[in-house]
Amino acid sequence: MSEQPDAPGVVIHPPIALAIALVLAFALNWFWPLPFVPPAIPHIQAGVLLVIGALLIVRWAAVTFRNARTNILTSQAATTIVATGPFAYSRNPIYVAALIGMVGAATAFDSLWFLAAVVVIWFVLRYGVIAREETYLERKFGGAYLDYKARVRRWL
Repeated sequence: MSEQPDAPGVVIHPPIALAIALVLAFALNWFWPLPFVPPAIPHIQAGVLLVIGALLIVRWAAVTFRNARTNILTSQAATTIVATGPFAYSRNPIYVAALIGMVGAATAFDSLWFLAAVVVIWFVLRYGVIAREETYLERKFGGAYLDYKARVRRWL
């Protein structure tokens, strides 16, 4: 009987998925621009603000993980359930921030391709990453994770 590894076994590591999505969105926008922001809106500034907000959420989450002495990488074992900081509001604040950042990129570059990438990344994160992380955390932490899951929403 083989023992399951002490990691979620995600389909793809989120930073790699995000990088691929961003590169494809840039390439598609280069060859076939699809603007969507009305000209009167300062889209670059609005997009940059969204990206900065997303980076601040990621930083807050990373510091919270570090203070809890658990791993942030999906390839490594979780050592505890983190329910403080941004994790008190969302079970996946880093993924929420990634989606906000991609909406910021879509706005800044005025490109529907980036918005399409947001939809694709949402599905990849939801079914290829989060579903596996939740199964792993339930298996590893049992009732403690189920209690946390009952208190805190997956996204927002």
